[in-house]
Amino acid sequence: MADPVAATNTQLRNIQDRTGKTIAELHAALAASGLQKHGERRSWLMAQFGLGYGDANTVALFVDKPVPDLGTGPGSAPAPAAAAGDPLDEIYAGAKAGLRPLHDAVMATVRSFGAFEVAPKKGYISLRRQKQFAMVGPATKALVEIGLNAKDLPADPRLKPVPPGGMCQATTRLGSVAEVDAALVGWLRRAYDAAG
Repeated sequence: MADPVAATNTQLRNIQDRTGKTIAELHAALAASGLQKHGERRSWLMAQFGLGYGDANTVALFVDKPVPDLGTGPGSAPAPAAAAGDPLDEIYAGAKAGLRPLHDAVMATVRSFGAFEVAPKKGYISLRRQKQFAMVGPATKALVEIGLNAKDLPADPRLKPVPPGGMCQATTRLGSVAEVDAALVGWLRRAYDAAG
């Protein structure tokens, strides 16, 4: 099962490893910068510490919020264990709850490719490497939609092209785990490889 909270904690630990600073130290540096707007903080972190967009965004999102206990000793501000719930519980609530196993099947396939970041959004999750490569979430109470950020996907009746300028080049909808087939795996792999 996909665990966005664990993915975020891993991302925060990786940020600490890359920068040599704890999240608390990065927040202290941000505070000293005097910047108040999220976008300015994100850009500053990218410039000062060489962080990618997603990592800088995550650090900026945790400003003035409890940072999970990352097991890194002093400088980590532990959060209460129940402070953060699973965003997927909200995304797949009510009539869409039956789609969670389908979502989990898609995520299991993507996890087999290697490392990536999971960024929960209001109604879906964004999957990122150096850039976003896919989006997964409920389209209706009976269908999961996958957005694919990959150029030159082969023509297929299951793929719906998205007009230029969107977050993805194509989308596809699934109604059963059986549709997580070789074609879908190939499209996801193509998007994954192009993002990293």
